[in-house]
Amino acid sequence: MQTRGPVLLGVGGGIAAYKALEVTSRLVQLNLEVRVVMTANAARFVTPLSFESLSHHPVLQDLWSEQPDLNISHVRLGAAASVLAIVPATANLLGHLAHGLASDALTTTALACPAPLILAPAMNSKMWDHPATQANVALLVDRGAELVGPDSGYLAEGISGVGRLAQPDLIVSAILRALHRATDLAGQTVIVSAGPTREAIDPVRYISNRSSGKMGYAIAEAARDRGARVILISGPVSLAPPPGIQMVRVTTAQEMLDGIQAVLEPHATLIMAAAVADYAPAEQAPHKLKRSAAEATLRLLPTPDILRSLRRPAGLRVVAFAAETQDLFAHAEAKLLAKAAEMLVANDVSEEGAGFDQDTNHVWLLKPKTQPVELPRAPKRVIADRVLDALFTPELARLGDEE
Repeated sequence: MQTRGPVLLGVGGGIAAYKALEVTSRLVQLNLEVRVVMTANAARFVTPLSFESLSHHPVLQDLWSEQPDLNISHVRLGAAASVLAIVPATANLLGHLAHGLASDALTTTALACPAPLILAPAMNSKMWDHPATQANVALLVDRGAELVGPDSGYLAEGISGVGRLAQPDLIVSAILRALHRATDLAGQTVIVSAGPTREAIDPVRYISNRSSGKMGYAIAEAARDRGARVILISGPVSLAPPPGIQMVRVTTAQEMLDGIQAVLEPHATLIMAAAVADYAPAEQAPHKLKRSAAEATLRLLPTPDILRSLRRPAGLRVVAFAAETQDLFAHAEAKLLAKAAEMLVANDVSEEGAGFDQDTNHVWLLKPKTQPVELPRAPKRVIADRVLDALFTPELARLGDEE
């Protein structure tokens, strides 16, 4: 397997540190270069010599023992790595990483590493459940880190609970996915629509929906990070523009149709994650409508069906979304056919922790003549990568199914 740089394995100071040896061994057996960085506490559980014997490289554990040249070891390792995986990620490490604290070789190297970050937490259940730990994890995941585990099971304290390190096979699978994803969309053009549209009633009122744009923005960012050229057609949202992505801002359904049509090109991929208003007022009042005791009637007309209205260039791949509140599969399958889409992402927006204005989602992937595939509830950035896996690299989706 060819990679741009080594796998950087960070080892935290927990009893589960010995399992990082198995992760190292499996990666080396896959002909991957593995460089290990340990905390001082990790070296109290497992000797650096063990990792050096398996990886065939010296272990970095002390910033002060480096050679006094300008090419500092932790900077060089961080900049060259294709992926950084921390096994185990202790509560202390999660806090340092979340807040950008560089107190030792591992946390300093992590700050110098722009590669994808994989975290395999392991700790006491109460430590994992603590609001501070959960806030740190949420912050890291929001930045794009991938979480593997923790699992439930027998812990070092002699009790069972959440906090057990994930199985090495799952950690290795996550590392392989990150390596594949690093440049797997290079040369691809991905066009993503996101957010709601607004259809004006008068100069101050409009018809819209609760879409926050978070799912579409997560897909755009994931495609960008995997090497694609990304164009984001965004309705009005409060999210910051993602760096490195071409933005086209629109308000109405007609503007979204026009904006998408203007950037379509042969063999591009269009992912329609926007929640487009289905109806618009037949007329827009020129001035603010005044309240009165009389009954008011608003006449609505259908907005353009974007996917049916587009002039599709040769080789365009289309992914549709279906946000439903009942009869999810019946409506989703009908929409998959009606929109002539290669894949449809369906979710029940009435479900807790999924749908509009949530940081997590729970979706089903539908393709013609195949059984739906469930993506269990996870942060939207994780869902975004799994959607791209299913579309572009099905072998990565199968790796993910092992979890």
